[in-house]
Amino acid sequence: MFSKPTKEQAIALAGVFQACQLVDKLATTGRVTPDQLDIAIASLLNQNPKDTASVFGGTHNLRTGFEVMENALALQKSAQAPNTLRYAISVLYLQRRLSKDTAMLDKVGAGIARAAQQAELYNPTHDNVLNNLADLYQQTLSSYNFRIQVKGEPDYLRQESVATRLRCLLFAAIRSAVLFQQLGGRRWHLVFYRKALLQHLHRLK
Repeated sequence: MFSKPTKEQAIALAGVFQACQLVDKLATTGRVTPDQLDIAIASLLNQNPKDTASVFGGTHNLRTGFEVMENALALQKSAQAPNTLRYAISVLYLQRRLSKDTAMLDKVGAGIARAAQQAELYNPTHDNVLNNLADLYQQTLSSYNFRIQVKGEPDYLRQESVATRLRCLLFAAIRSAVLFQQLGGRRWHLVFYRKALLQHLHRLK
């Protein structure tokens, strides 16, 4: 009845989990490494990849995503799993909402294209690029009634630089969710084909 998930879908879904794990890490500790942020933002700005892995600069850049996704699918308990899994499911829902809104999709696409041009002048994680992406997220995805509620340390969440990066990371997660859907992925894969996804992850790690 349902088609089994593919390796490419597993890669895209790992991108969702990795970005969501970074959201949780940033919200609870106030920081993520520059390399982690760069991979996430570069994936958001890369709208014409040659293949799925190239969105993230290669599967070696998704080790965290593979691990977090594997723990979630295997129902292993960890301190980060509940929030990360909740964010990932919320991202997949929000992406489906976006996919049905042509006008919003056009606005998002145009905004990301502008940010990509700006990143060529500076770099993907330059403050100007991040601020513009965060503003775009607020003007588009944050306008829906359904919003992703990020939990963390209030002192960090109140910091504008942290809030900006959180929006950008959620945007990166949405971008991976878009890719997942484009490859034929659906939310029910997480329910009905956990074993098949785990097999792909074991081969990719």
